[in-house]
Amino acid sequence: MPARRAASAARATPPRRGARAADVAWFVGLMSGTSADGVDAALVRVHARPGGRPRVTTAAALTVPYDAAFRARLLALPDVPAREVARLHVEVGERLAAAVKAVLRRGRVPARAVEAVASHGHTAVHLPRRGGGGATLQIGDPALIAERTGLAVVADFRPRDVAAGGEGAPLVPWVDRLLLAEPGRVVACQNVGGIANVTAVGPRVGDLVAFDTGPGMMLVDLAVAAATGGRARFDRGGAMAAAGAVDAGALAALLAHPYLRRRPPKSTGREAFGAPFLAPWLARARSARAKRDLVATLTAFTAASIADAYRRFLPPVHRCLVSGGGAHNLALLARLREELPGTEVATTAAVGIDPDFKEAVAFALLGWAHRRGRPNTVPAATGARREVVGGATWPGRAGGGA
Repeated sequence: MPARRAASAARATPPRRGARAADVAWFVGLMSGTSADGVDAALVRVHARPGGRPRVTTAAALTVPYDAAFRARLLALPDVPAREVARLHVEVGERLAAAVKAVLRRGRVPARAVEAVASHGHTAVHLPRRGGGGATLQIGDPALIAERTGLAVVADFRPRDVAAGGEGAPLVPWVDRLLLAEPGRVVACQNVGGIANVTAVGPRVGDLVAFDTGPGMMLVDLAVAAATGGRARFDRGGAMAAAGAVDAGALAALLAHPYLRRRPPKSTGREAFGAPFLAPWLARARSARAKRDLVATLTAFTAASIADAYRRFLPPVHRCLVSGGGAHNLALLARLREELPGTEVATTAAVGIDPDFKEAVAFALLGWAHRRGRPNTVPAATGARREVVGGATWPGRAGGGA
């Protein structure tokens, strides 16, 4: 929707006599993922009628990249001193607030029209309950965002689910079921960010299975940075993977990781599939050719781990819709099609959702649900005892979304 049309759409048509008024509201969704590339911001209009599925329109979306030095500090998490976590909490908050202002300018929607900002923040540490943790921490000070923008901020979406016995992740399945279900078919909504996670919805309306499948592009990104001396942060279009050769023995060893066999609900993160996990593989890749082959092998590992999860834990999948940075990696998509014969593999662009901003849009909707007191978690996905209203609100300043 063009920005001017989107802005005018905020003025809801008065309801007919006897009709129940539609719920029309603007939200800004914010996401900083495990790849630490930057802040994704989406300006979203939610239009809902009582008892109906909301219609969602993205008026504007953008990414505010992190500079290399700041990204390196985020990638050092969680193994940093507490004082560094505190500093990053504030500094990520400043960047999140700047992203809100930028996306409002791009969408030409005034701040006073926005009900709230919904911020996932950036995960500093995630310790799933099954691993003996039961703790999760997202940074990006919501109080600071509220002060800088004047808007109400919904944040800290994960802890309430953890308190209810869940892993606090994944959260996007609630939105996937709301927006992407196709009755009579099994649709796998496959996000491939730093970590890869899937939501399988259907064939019945209430059917849902969701979990982290394992590594997404995190390992590939780290290997590309090592291969290029830091000149590249990711494998653009999958070109390096396409130029390399997959090491079958190494791929088999990677696929033996115990996380891949663990039954859902489950979630993972940088603690399991970050730099320490990759270090011994990088140490063996000494030549330029060996480094290209490692990128190809890690790309194959991501695709194979996704397909393995489907075979182990999902009913036959009719359609796989890919979002996140992996949606642009042609080598990964080709491997997924090889690994999933009989399954249509496409990106979420096929259903009108920009694959780069799906999670930012999702958090806008999670914030919308929180503000209406609606449960916005799926116990089948997180392992919690019950569904909860995830998130907490920091009020805006007077006249600014309070």
